[in-house]
Amino acid sequence: MPAPAPVKSLDGRLKMRDGNSIPQFGLGVYEMNDQEAYDSTKAALDAGYKHVDTAEWYENEEPCGRAINDWCKQTNTPRSEIFLTSKLMHNKTYEQASADIRKSLKRAQVDSFDLYLMHSPIGGPEIRKNIWKALVDAKKEGLLKSIGVSNFGKKHIQEMIDQGVELPVVNQIDLHPFMRHPEIVEICEQNDIILEAWGPLARAMRFDHPSIQKISKAKGRDVGQIFLRWGLQHGFIIIPKSVSPKRIVSNSQIFDFELNEDEMKELDGLDEYLVTDWDVVDVE
Repeated sequence: MPAPAPVKSLDGRLKMRDGNSIPQFGLGVYEMNDQEAYDSTKAALDAGYKHVDTAEWYENEEPCGRAINDWCKQTNTPRSEIFLTSKLMHNKTYEQASADIRKSLKRAQVDSFDLYLMHSPIGGPEIRKNIWKALVDAKKEGLLKSIGVSNFGKKHIQEMIDQGVELPVVNQIDLHPFMRHPEIVEICEQNDIILEAWGPLARAMRFDHPSIQKISKAKGRDVGQIFLRWGLQHGFIIIPKSVSPKRIVSNSQIFDFELNEDEMKELDGLDEYLVTDWDVVDVE
């Protein structure tokens, strides 16, 4: 299947393969301490964000959940309007995964996660199979509304296809113009698995690149907005991280312009397999 068409507004949603929908734009909270996660989540919600992405590994599920609950009470917003994602830290046993899911729910102060991911493929085929079954069963129990994976390579997705198991709705990987992962994108799009970019700004490592600067000036937009618009137009879910209220707002202001075909082609040509953080897509 082709990549989904980009949404036209900050609260726009993409339909996932299980019938549920996910806001295409959200806030990432990686490496934020408790206060930063709480304040950034509330600032994002004030700015119109409807999607927050946390993880057991980040150790900030609690402040994210608390910020969402506080904001919903203060604004009389139904809690169901805010989409919350979390992720499993350890791939060890079925039993531990099941217990860890419940601990994460308790920390985040929610009855269910809108989306829950295996954070990595680490552990080998048998471990992956058992951990995925734990997620599938937790979904059947109503603890997880949708389930997906993160940092899975082409061979890991193919392994799931070959096993005939329920496929993930999302694969969250490193995606930006300098890290395009074409083989992973292809197998996911062929199987209706939405790609999600956990580092859509490439951690600002290529903000000075001549092509980025040129397009930024031509559009009259900041360089971060060029990165994010590129991801949006590819149909990726994008979850830029920021602790700055000003940047949280500017990151979201990407729905009133488009990159033309030549600009997208130029950005597509920048791929250099730039590793900005974690790279485990080839683990056995």
